[in-house]
Amino acid sequence: MSDLKLTVGGRSYTVACTDGQEEHVQRLANVIDGKLGNMGANLSSQEAKNLLFAALLLADELEEAKRSATPQPAPAAAFDAEHIAGRLERLATAIENVAATLDGGLESAAPNA
Repeated sequence: MSDLKLTVGGRSYTVACTDGQEEHVQRLANVIDGKLGNMGANLSSQEAKNLLFAALLLADELEEAKRSATPQPAPAAAFDAEHIAGRLERLATAIENVAATLDGGLESAAPNA
């Protein structure tokens, strides 16, 4: 096992990885760091929430890539705006629920003043 120092979102992390996988893990960390960088003004003051949103965005991209790689049936003649709006609404709700859960967990973990 190798210890690898990664910088993501301006913070340093030390992670263990299998010997020979250091370059691969570093590339993955760079992708996450790039996603955080693309979030710009949408960043929260809470590091965990930022990493969660970056992970959600990457997971969504991965899902889209997998769907694109799978042969799809012939597209319908009309653009299905309702279907797309529904998917966007479900994704937004899921993100809001995760953010609320993180906010609640972080607040309960904060020391009482």
